Amino acid sequence: MPISLLPTLLMAILVVGYTPGPANIYALSMSIRHGKRNVFNMWLGLLAGFSTAVVILAILTHLLGAVLGSYIGYVKYLGAAYIMWLAWKIYHSSGQTKEDNRDCTFWSGFIVQMTNAKMLLFDLTCFSSFVLPYSNKLCDLLIVSALLLIAGPGANLVYVYIGTHLNHFFSKYRKQSDIAMSLALALCAIYIVVN
Repeated sequence: MPISLLPTLLMAILVVGYTPGPANIYALSMSIRHGKRNVFNMWLGLLAGFSTAVVILAILTHLLGAVLGSYIGYVKYLGAAYIMWLAWKIYHSSGQTKEDNRDCTFWSGFIVQMTNAKMLLFDLTCFSSFVLPYSNKLCDLLIVSALLLIAGPGANLVYVYIGTHLNHFFSKYRKQSDIAMSLALALCAIYIVVN
């Protein structure tokens, strides 16, 4: 990737990574419900899931090139189904106390990122727009993968931080905020399938 494209890539990372999406909304919801200490394991799962997914995608892109792009779209249906399940879980457990941490685990965060069609498609778009026209080297794809961590786990951490600071406000309106978060996740799932 020519260095002149770096500002464009970073702008795309900020715009896509920091806008509400499935992992960001999930991170916000879990941090509002469970607080900073309990949500950290879930965020580590988001980090591990994103890192695993982006490295696998970089290797597949290196091996298969642009051919992969025509098949990655099918992942969106799996991701949308999982996001709808998360929305149902949040809605179903609305108003529960933070002592119930079953939905705020490392593995829940890991699965959210591994099935996050928004980020998988964005990663593939970045590879095909910023790397493949200039190079098919795995090291070039992995460099862009490292930058994409700003968009995934970096943005998720910002949403966790916001949620932990809004925890006191939302604790008064726990049921309403859970319903709003579940509706936002459901809308994300619908958007993923439609686009």
